[in-house]
Amino acid sequence: MLPGTALGVLAGDLAYTVMAVRLARRTGRDDVTAMPFGIDTPTLFAMVFGVLGPVKVATGDPELAWKIGMAVTVAIGAVKCVLSFAGDWVRRVAPRAALLGSIAGVAVSLIAFLPMLKILRDPLVGLVALLVLLAALLGGVRLPFGLPGAFAAVLTGTVIFWLRTAAGLGGHAPDMAVRLALAIPWPTLAWTGVLEQALPYLSVALPFALVTVVGGIDNTESALAAGDEYRTRDILLVEALATVLTGCCGGVIQNTPYIGHPAYKAMGARVGYTLATGLVIGVGAMLGVLGLLVGLLPEAAMAPILVFVGLEITAQAFLASPSRHGAAVALALVPVGAAVILIELGSVLAALGLSGAQLGGEAAATYQALLLLGNGFVLTAVLWGSALVFIIERRLGALAVVLALCSLGTLVGLVHSPLANGAVFWPWSAAAPMAVAGPLAFTYGVLAGLALLGAGAVRSR
Repeated sequence: MLPGTALGVLAGDLAYTVMAVRLARRTGRDDVTAMPFGIDTPTLFAMVFGVLGPVKVATGDPELAWKIGMAVTVAIGAVKCVLSFAGDWVRRVAPRAALLGSIAGVAVSLIAFLPMLKILRDPLVGLVALLVLLAALLGGVRLPFGLPGAFAAVLTGTVIFWLRTAAGLGGHAPDMAVRLALAIPWPTLAWTGVLEQALPYLSVALPFALVTVVGGIDNTESALAAGDEYRTRDILLVEALATVLTGCCGGVIQNTPYIGHPAYKAMGARVGYTLATGLVIGVGAMLGVLGLLVGLLPEAAMAPILVFVGLEITAQAFLASPSRHGAAVALALVPVGAAVILIELGSVLAALGLSGAQLGGEAAATYQALLLLGNGFVLTAVLWGSALVFIIERRLGALAVVLALCSLGTLVGLVHSPLANGAVFWPWSAAAPMAVAGPLAFTYGVLAGLALLGAGAVRSR
């Protein structure tokens, strides 16, 4: 699974490197930064807990679970290939505040907040590395020997970690055993024999295809705001084809452009860093040395880079959007906060041997509200941010369209899915949670109708 997934990362990074080189030649600029590319973390959790785990538990057959995971990954890539051709149109019609606000929510809540927890678990390593990074990249402090800020921060944290470990003053050395093993991800059609068995799991996985497409559109807009203009269709098509390649070579996690382009540009990354990333991840996974790198670099020393990325993206969302749309950017942050709470709450409940379904009273109502707000959070953020922009601009017709999309998305679970796994559903299905989704969809529909009436009243004046 790992070499196949890493091959998709390698292919996507190579393609994005070529796109950056072409942009640099076309514009005559030497400060072009390539789009970052890797695996989609939310899909990782969805595949483990929504596909691979359930198949293994139900059948006891790990190889069958792997094949079904491959089939689902190929299906995700195929859907993204179709959706990629609508990317440029979405960028034209969606307000910048909504696109940047949605990834800002991911940036501050997931990319910055969760790594900050790792920093505080080991403050001697993490806080020192964070201070070095922020002083160099935001404070403009020149480091000894002209070291780049990100490299110096990781180096400082890593040296502190290993000196402390060697002195026996706390912490413990991770497993550094090198298990070299050549694993070439050859293409296979083993997944074609389990297509029928994979169908029930598509409802869990396919929403993540839409989420990464929206995320790819957001990231392309973020790169444009930072000065690098890539064609949205090309960015999305690369991630779609890389995902198909991943699934056909044994991988079970889809690929996507990463959030963080403006932060990487601020750290001095240009055209070649994606090539280096692809080679390290791709070749490292095929040789089995990634575990060595993970053991060598402590989490607390690496986490400050993610915190900086989160801060830069969030700042860009406010600075690159019209000032009057600041409230729309802020509103787009809210659904992602619910997703973070769900992630942390799930860990706590699992440690206590409980699930959300076992809660009662006010706790159950709160958990249900978190599911509605957190499931489909990227798409919810874009829709809510767009709605507020159209309210600010008094574009009531456009507002009615957005609210109607919210209503339709709620009816099938693309947004506000009440199911714990965030799966989509057909409203006429016997298992559809319409007792919860129905009233919310109806409310969106009423609001859409009111906005449409308001638009008609304005036109008749």
